[in-house]
Amino acid sequence: MLESSAYSLLIKSKLMALKATIYKADLQLADMDRSHFHNYSLTIACHPSETDIRMMVRLLAFAFNADDSLVFTKGISTDNEPDIWRKNLTDEIELWIDLGQPDEKRLRKACGRAQQVIVYTYQNRSADAWWKQIESSLQRFDNLSVISIDEDSCNSLPRLVNRNMQLQCTVEDGECWLTDGTSSSHIKLHQRK
Repeated sequence: MLESSAYSLLIKSKLMALKATIYKADLQLADMDRSHFHNYSLTIACHPSETDIRMMVRLLAFAFNADDSLVFTKGISTDNEPDIWRKNLTDEIELWIDLGQPDEKRLRKACGRAQQVIVYTYQNRSADAWWKQIESSLQRFDNLSVISIDEDSCNSLPRLVNRNMQLQCTVEDGECWLTDGTSSSHIKLHQRK
């Protein structure tokens, strides 16, 4: 029988050997809050350990901050990159977007490297506990925003997952409506910081 640390290494190496699943999304975005209207053809690599909910939250995070310079990174498989970022022409990081509940060290590093950092959390109970533990140490970072996506909203997102998605997204008054023409999700946001 393998020890737990050896077993964890074995599982991690098996996951690393698996290839990402590639999704295509044609996103028609109407962001009323920013007066931003644009169509995006996105390629999303879903890591084998990534859930459909997390992948769709990445897509939502893209939609909430969309512009032509915003790109998906290697994300979950890389420690020194966010899930999404925007760089300027001199390779400086203008926007760093992480999902979930990153630790203080990662956020401190991100705030030092990027002009603006946004964290999107999406699991209410664990996000509440994470926020209570980390909130006071993050108050000093003026370039950090933490936004929670309602968990019930997230649970409806897998209905929209398809290898080739045709999605319409409307953002207004800090809320979002995402649909594929058959199913839809109403996404509610809560600004923590």
